[in-house]
Amino acid sequence: MKSCPGCEEFKDDNNIVLKENKSKITFENSKRDKILVITVDGCAIRDNETLRCDYAVVPNEEVEIYVELKGSKIDHAVKQIESTIKLLSDNPQKIDKRCFVVSTRVPKQGTDIQKLQTKFKKNYNAEFRIKNIQDTCDLSKITIKKKSR
Repeated sequence: MKSCPGCEEFKDDNNIVLKENKSKITFENSKRDKILVITVDGCAIRDNETLRCDYAVVPNEEVEIYVELKGSKIDHAVKQIESTIKLLSDNPQKIDKRCFVVSTRVPKQGTDIQKLQTKFKKNYNAEFRIKNIQDTCDLSKITIKKKSR
């Protein structure tokens, strides 16, 4: 993840909560690891022309998490996350990523969402999840270092 001085904060809370309006995501951090939280929208990326998501969360150097807290425009949220990955990720194709959109209204899990998930896995090595109102992510399940084979 590229450095974003002045927009980075390390948190070691048991629960790291990011929220905007009615949308909220909680990152469970039971090990109380130091987690880097970057405020992207309005800080790391300030200009009004560039699409960007709300936050980037970096539990370790092997995983990047992108978060967009949204009203109802899921397609716009997807573009915001995609743009942020291209701008901030050190290696958009290789580094393991998780992308979360938490919106106030989510479309049903249809072929559009499945195509989106396939595209993100292929192009950005990213898992993509869309939830309604709130979501929870257990960091201990995604920060385990992969064993060499």
